[in-house]
Amino acid sequence: MITIHLKYEIDPDRVEDFAEYGRRWITLVNRFGGVHHGYFLPSEGDNDIAYALFTFPDFASYERYRKQSAEDPESRAALDLARTTRCIRRYERRFLTPLDHPETPWTQAPGA
Repeated sequence: MITIHLKYEIDPDRVEDFAEYGRRWITLVNRFGGVHHGYFLPSEGDNDIAYALFTFPDFASYERYRKQSAEDPESRAALDLARTTRCIRRYERRFLTPLDHPETPWTQAPGA
């Protein structure tokens, strides 16, 4: 299992545009076989940082999603929304493995 963590630096004057971008990607990730855990928009504190989390069964599934979404008209429209509104200034992507996943080596008891 692989969870993708995205940290976005967004334009605080374009939060609604970013929210629309996020709503589109939640649907798209789920359609392409992932499980989207949501977008998290600024509330208190920094007004220009947002997050997203979504999971795929494995890295190969994530790579298929990347390929399929690159060819998908709805995915391209979501990317165009971000480009034209400039709601995203930059982003960072991290790949994480949940600690409680049974295939994760560090969840096994010592000596197992």
